[in-house]
Amino acid sequence: MSDFKEIIDSLKKFRDERDWEQFHNPKDLSLAISIEASELLELFLWKKAEDANIEKIKDELADVFSFAFLLADKYNLDIKDIVLNKINQNALKYPVAKSKGTAKKYNEL
Repeated sequence: MSDFKEIIDSLKKFRDERDWEQFHNPKDLSLAISIEASELLELFLWKKAEDANIEKIKDELADVFSFAFLLADKYNLDIKDIVLNKINQNALKYPVAKSKGTAKKYNEL
């Protein structure tokens, strides 16, 4: 958890030095995640995945993570806990015996 705390503390320091917390409400952080995810998608538009620029991918992915971490912090969520819980939920929805090797959604298995 210390790595996440270090990242979140650095993000908040950067934000607070610029007086941007006023813009970082849950709605706008959620919108920012979606917008940055779209910018990440744009890097793959009309090209093969292997032709995408890895440096730009890193930048856009960092933006997605940054806003997601700030949103989690806004609600006092433990990132490790919520991700591991979601993995456990998905394990129940997608048991290996039914889902291995298929991209079908859990209600189509």
